[in-house]
Amino acid sequence: QVQLVESGGGLVQAGGSLRLSCAASGRTFSSYGMGWFRQAPGKEREFVAAISGAGIVYTYYADFVKGRFTVSRDNAKNTVYLQMNSLKPEDTAVYYCAADLQGRASATASVYEYWGQGTQVTVFP
Repeated sequence: QVQLVESGGGLVQAGGSLRLSCAASGRTFSSYGMGWFRQAPGKEREFVAAISGAGIVYTYYADFVKGRFTVSRDNAKNTVYLQMNSLKPEDTAVYYCAADLQGRASATASVYEYWGQGTQVTVFP
């Protein structure tokens, strides 16, 4: 069983920044692929970014966040981060982290076995 706890959400003005954190349980965190997804009111959950697990680490981003968001991980702290810069009102959503025990950095939600409870990000004009 893997538990994921997101933090770092909040209210920010457009153009500002936030850093989300996702703390994971489990002794083999370094091998987990970790993804970030978001869901805005009335919309489907959508992929934001992902980072692979053990081996050569690679990252993958949705087109709408490239150049603005950065995903990273600190395996010593069992934590994955999402640095969000140049935020826009359309980035307003609940942000979720997810873990894939196979270590993939996937944009497909069904790949991920474990999910956090989400953290709210609100960007005002």
